[in-house]
Parts: sequence; C-alpha cells; structure tokens
Amino acid sequence: MAKKILVVDDDELVLIAIKEFLSPLGFSVTASPNGPAALEKISGEHFDLVILDVIMPEMNGFEVCQKIRQINSYAETPIMMLTAKSGEEDKQRGVEVGANLYLPKPIAPKRLIALVEEAIK
Repeated sequence: MAKKILVVDDDELVLIAIKEFLSPLGFSVTASPNGPAALEKISGEHFDLVILDVIMPEMNGFEVCQKIRQINSYAETPIMMLTAKSGEEDKQRGVEVGANLYLPKPIAPKRLIALVEEAIK
C-alpha cells in the first residue's frame, strides 16, 4: 500500500511541484491549501508524513503542527516543515511545536525525495 503524505502550503505551485516529485515514486500525495483544511483531512484519514509550510493565512504552520501533535494517532507521525522562514529562532520554534525536520525553501527535489524516504521508512 502506498505511503500517504499530506502537503500543506498556500502556494499552489509548491503543492503541484511536491506532488509531481513524489507521486511517480509511489507515494499517495494529498494537497491542502491551509491549516484548517489540513486538520479536516487529518481527522478523516491517517497520513504517514505531513509536510507543512509555516507562512499561511488563517493558521500558520507552527499552530497546525501543534494541533496535529495533540491528536493521539499523530503523536509519532513525522512532520516536516518546509519554509522560507529559516532563522534559528524559527527552527527552534518548529522543534518546540513538534516538527521532526525544519527545512528552508527552496529545496532541491533530490534532497526532498531523500528526506521524505528517510522520514517514512
């Protein structure tokens, strides 16, 4: 069965690009344009990995990550933050709210694929 990945980003081009990189490798990729929509998807099904942007309208990635971690079935699910906010304090906050990886954009497709494969072994 294909590993399921939820990608949350308000930039449609990022969602399309990540889906294009990962789908041919056999991953089932679901895109979500914002935090509230992502939380709704998470309540309806289980994902093996969540990739989150930080800067989004309505609810930022830190808030979404924190809410995901409050769901028992997601306590151990890898969460990767992929964001333009690359300051040390942002990385620290990402770790504090439960992210496993905090990566700066832009990221090379090969690196993203390697990190995704490693995260959901």
